[in-house]
Amino acid sequence: MADAVTSQTIVDGPKTAVLKFTNISDGTGESAVTKVDVSALSANGNGTSCTGAAIEKIWWQCTGMKVSILFDATTDVLAIQLGENQSGYHDYTSFGGIINNAGSGKTGDIQFTTVAHSSADTYTIIMQVRKEY
Repeated sequence: MADAVTSQTIVDGPKTAVLKFTNISDGTGESAVTKVDVSALSANGNGTSCTGAAIEKIWWQCTGMKVSILFDATTDVLAIQLGENQSGYHDYTSFGGIINNAGSGKTGDIQFTTVAHSSADTYTIIMQVRKEY
């Protein structure tokens, strides 16, 4: 069996995307699972494909587990970790968002890894990203 996960695109505009992710764990967990696939986001008005995303805002709740949000690369880079049995709202727009600082093999995608997960643990994460071209 596997964790019951969902991904929903709420907004996918020329500059910004808002996405919602949920997980109800069966104890399996997730390891570097791509949640924001920039190649699947809509192109800008000129038809240029999205190549990256900066995290601008996060609304989240984690029950019984942590979630590490990673920038995908040859060696993934931790963007932020959301704490166990916590919830919150983070707004990074005042300084331009959390910019993808991954190095070699950088894809522009954003991944999740669950930490200390067990059966019936959950997360709900809504993320606003600024699209890069």
